[in-house]
Amino acid sequence: MTEQTKAPSNGDRGLLGGLSDRLSGAISQVAAAGALIVVFILLSIVAPSFLTADNLFNLGSQTSVNAVMAVGVTLVIITGGIDLSVGSVAALSGVIGVLLMAEYGFNPLLGIVGGLVVGALAGLVNGLLVSVVGLPPFIATLGMLSVGRGLVLIATGAVAVFGAPDSFRLLGQGILGILPIPVLLIIVVALLGYVVLTRTRLGRYAYVMGSNMEAARLSGVPVKRYITSVYVLSGALAGLGGMIAASRINSGQPNFGEGLELDVIAAVVIGGASLFGGRGTVLGSLIGAFLVAVIRNGAVQLNIGTFYQNVLIGVIIWLAVWWDYYQRRKLGGDAG
Repeated sequence: MTEQTKAPSNGDRGLLGGLSDRLSGAISQVAAAGALIVVFILLSIVAPSFLTADNLFNLGSQTSVNAVMAVGVTLVIITGGIDLSVGSVAALSGVIGVLLMAEYGFNPLLGIVGGLVVGALAGLVNGLLVSVVGLPPFIATLGMLSVGRGLVLIATGAVAVFGAPDSFRLLGQGILGILPIPVLLIIVVALLGYVVLTRTRLGRYAYVMGSNMEAARLSGVPVKRYITSVYVLSGALAGLGGMIAASRINSGQPNFGEGLELDVIAAVVIGGASLFGGRGTVLGSLIGAFLVAVIRNGAVQLNIGTFYQNVLIGVIIWLAVWWDYYQRRKLGGDAG
């Protein structure tokens, strides 16, 4: 057999597969960015109030909650996991943070830190259930979704919590220079997430574990430690999202975050992350978060009900996951 007709080696296949996988992710990001631009332009035309300063400020604040949480969920999904609990964890963090300020006299900074700690602890439980106990991520985080929601109702008696200092509003409503503080938080969290994924061992191992968990284990990667770490980060960022949301209305709402996990997961998948693991970027997830937020905001401007919005977001999730599955099946066929 000549050199020209020789079949590609396993290493060549792995290299080609990795390049194809990254190309597929890049195409998904470009498609999501294009959709975001098109939807933004269309809404600017058909909804006169969409492009107003007040609405754009509101849009930025709304997006900050999903975007911050999406960065954490991106890490989880890259490892091949899922976090269905982020909505409940955000609600629990928000009400506990407000309770610390209203009932126990914590200053706003300590109250916010308290909310983040609550989220991180919930993430720790998720991570240990997955990495140590061995529960599937879907089951572990579905259980936390229920536990978190139950704890919210126990802590509040299903009644909104008020009494936080007015200065707490700065987190979700303040402006620094010309930028809203929630938008600045998106930028800071996104940059930190980018550094974690591209410049740290946790980021490198996340991709390795998502691509092949058993190979990562055999290569000496401390899988339990790093799987737990990504869930802790996801929980902490859910806690931050919950504190931003609580700050926007200066209260802890026990019903906040119901169904929010679907918007966050949709943002990550729309942005090119694979639910099969091994692929995802912070930039892609941010694009997805803004696309979901713009669709939601525009639907409100056009008086389209929440039920119809949920249908649309669900269809978008179907299409994004189908595209990922199609690309992976095509890659597998080519490699074979």
